[in-house]
Amino acid sequence: MSNDWNLIYYADKNENAEVFDFINSQKASNKAKILSWLSMLEEKGPVLPRPYADLLKDGIHELWIKLSGNQVRVLYFFCYKDFIVLTNCFTKNRKQVPEKEINKAKKCRDNFLKRYSEAKLRKEFNENI
Repeated sequence: MSNDWNLIYYADKNENAEVFDFINSQKASNKAKILSWLSMLEEKGPVLPRPYADLLKDGIHELWIKLSGNQVRVLYFFCYKDFIVLTNCFTKNRKQVPEKEINKAKKCRDNFLKRYSEAKLRKEFNENI
């Protein structure tokens, strides 16, 4: 099945990509599970329903993944019609998503959108404009 959305791992100015590094730090079975959820997000985009994904606020979304009893959340946002940018992730220990994680995702989004216009992003990812 073809994917309608393109996933991007947000990287800071030092090329640190929190979500990418988190995935690579996992054992093989957890890594496979995370990648399958990301594949579903890439295919479905904003129509991926609860209990798999949800809108938090201000355009920041969360992907829900259960790994070995832990509730992992990957935060992301949509941009330029067909891109999903994965910003940060954490293990959820309480009912609500911590505000600091949402603010972190918003800062990543603001930084990303300052660095990448749609044309620059498409050129970098070899997309047709």
